[in-house]
Amino acid sequence: MTDSSMRLYVSNSEPPLVKGLPIVGNTLQMAKNGGPGPFFYKCYREHGPIFRVKVLNKTYKVLAGPEAVEFMGSKEGKKKLRSKEFWQQMKDAYQAKYQLTAESGEIHARLRAVMREGYSRKILIGKFDQFLQATDDMLKLDWQVGHSVPVVSSMQRLVTGQLGLFLTGRVPLNYVEDIRITIKTILNVLVTRQRPRILLYAPRYRRAFKRVHELGESMIKDYYVNKGKKANQEKNLIDDIMEEHERNSDLIPESDLILTLTGPYVAGLDTVANTTANLIYLVLKHPDVYQKVQQEVDAVFANPNLDTSCLKELPTLSGAIMESLRMYPVTAAAMRAANIDFNFAGYEIKEGELLYMGITVPHLMEEFYPEPEKFDVERYNKGRGEHLQANAFSPYGRGPHTCLGRSLAEVQMVLSMARLFYRLDLQLDPFDYALKIKVAPTPGPERGFKVKVKGIRNKIKYGIN
Repeated sequence: MTDSSMRLYVSNSEPPLVKGLPIVGNTLQMAKNGGPGPFFYKCYREHGPIFRVKVLNKTYKVLAGPEAVEFMGSKEGKKKLRSKEFWQQMKDAYQAKYQLTAESGEIHARLRAVMREGYSRKILIGKFDQFLQATDDMLKLDWQVGHSVPVVSSMQRLVTGQLGLFLTGRVPLNYVEDIRITIKTILNVLVTRQRPRILLYAPRYRRAFKRVHELGESMIKDYYVNKGKKANQEKNLIDDIMEEHERNSDLIPESDLILTLTGPYVAGLDTVANTTANLIYLVLKHPDVYQKVQQEVDAVFANPNLDTSCLKELPTLSGAIMESLRMYPVTAAAMRAANIDFNFAGYEIKEGELLYMGITVPHLMEEFYPEPEKFDVERYNKGRGEHLQANAFSPYGRGPHTCLGRSLAEVQMVLSMARLFYRLDLQLDPFDYALKIKVAPTPGPERGFKVKVKGIRNKIKYGIN
């Protein structure tokens, strides 16, 4: 889509300003009813593909809807958008030169190339049994029969354990809370800027930030202790990063190592953990889907010789995960700045202006998804494929910054949830619980969301028998 196809003329006026409250502007509206996604959808219906919002007395332009999705994924969008303004303060906090999410152009492409294989589903090849055993071991820690389990914190521990084992070779469960506090504060204060800077001086955050540095330093030490002892097929993301640092310290200088090495935990803690927590709620809320999921996972794990090809045998569970991503996207809106002056939908945008990209607005549009408020796991089946329509589905972002770990996350979520539903008989606690979404720093279930473990469905040779 070119600029000329989106507009008949360029207006000298500003896009419409969404009504809000004094000082806080639209902050509270963006925090209610599921977060900025539904809010931007409502604004899109009222104002079209471009409008303005105020967040804590600062005004941002929002580009939204399928028009914004197409623009962001186009060559024009790649040239006209950048992300460094939103991530620069995080880089400064770590005193880093580069950060993957903040860079554009050649540097961004080179960093992605270094990390691409380490973040891919290839890391599970030949390690399927290890992944399942690691999952079972983590379930054993948190999911006891008769207990009520806080789902979000448990999923954060599960995801951190899995990522640690396969991406970095460590399982830093004693650092989970420190990682959570650090990334929550940084995203709230320095990236999305929804909270005041005074929170950076809170003792709780300062202790957590120091601990994350400690984790990164121990990872560097471990690398040098084990250097040269691994076969090529045993190497992981940390080896790729450290080897590139030794080859090319201009691209990955020593100042960037802590932020880069602990990045996998930061990447998964909110995204995968929140998505799987949403999924658990949605499946348990719909008994017919829960029954189909149980039938699928029982059939799959009846085969003792499994590999990742079994994912094709889990269409209901896979559809449920995609519905979770559609209905409750973790990244409801991407944050960008204008790289150059350009026009969008009849309005002029100046270089350096800060923008929200409402790329998940189409997730709620009946033009793409009939009855979009309905949890329908068959939307993604062959013959329907509603998500395959142009610009309809963007849970992992669009453009050059599309989630690097997407393929790994998809496998990780399906296998983890297949194992959970295979092993355990679960129930919402209380049984009539209605999901509440918190939005800061990213949308996800409230930490009070719990599930009761009613019993063990299937015993195995290791794990929670």
